[in-house]
Amino acid sequence: MLIEIKDDVIWAKHLKASPALYETVVGLAPEETISLSVDGIVGKWARMRSGADGRPTLGLKPVGAMATVWKRLQERRGEKVHLTWPDDDTDALLRLADMTFDEWYSAEDEEAFGDLRPI
Repeated sequence: MLIEIKDDVIWAKHLKASPALYETVVGLAPEETISLSVDGIVGKWARMRSGADGRPTLGLKPVGAMATVWKRLQERRGEKVHLTWPDDDTDALLRLADMTFDEWYSAEDEEAFGDLRPI
């Protein structure tokens, strides 16, 4: 699906084109993570914490190296990028992103290799 880069987070309401993804995001516990591919880059996203008044905040914030990638993408606000989610067997490799160790990623690696794009 295509989403527009328009905020520091991805709001659940912008994911309604994929009902399964929308329902998954809404059903996540605060701070629970999922992997998404945005503009061809797979990264972790966490459900936002509830507001001070206790109401749920239905959005995803980028986590770890994906926060750096998303910050760079903010320079392209208003543009649309591809977003995919491993919701079926054809995207099984994306699910592996949740099974890797965060220690394997570093700011140094992101700086050195973050600009690389898949072919």
